[in-house]
Amino acid sequence: MANKNEKEVVAGFNGKEARVTKFEHEVYKACLKIPRGKTATYKEIAAMIGRPGAARAVGNALGKNPFAPFVPCHRVLKSDGSLGGYSGRGGVATKKKLLEKEKKRL
Repeated sequence: MANKNEKEVVAGFNGKEARVTKFEHEVYKACLKIPRGKTATYKEIAAMIGRPGAARAVGNALGKNPFAPFVPCHRVLKSDGSLGGYSGRGGVATKKKLLEKEKKRL
């Protein structure tokens, strides 16, 4: 789980910068590896960053994602296949629309 005292870093994606923890930065970088039209689970992202027991912390990090939708947290689902949350404008309804739009482009 991410440590609240963990040092922050300045992360930049798509011309936008924000102060995030190193853990959050790793989560956002992992999300960038999910191809358009594909999804991953919070648990899979945790494993990708070498923190297999940190699925809930991954969800918390994505809930604070200041780079949505450029950092595609909408591609991350719960292990049961349900949508989970979405930090971008419009919430879960937008997450669903983004996923549907990406699948149509394939």
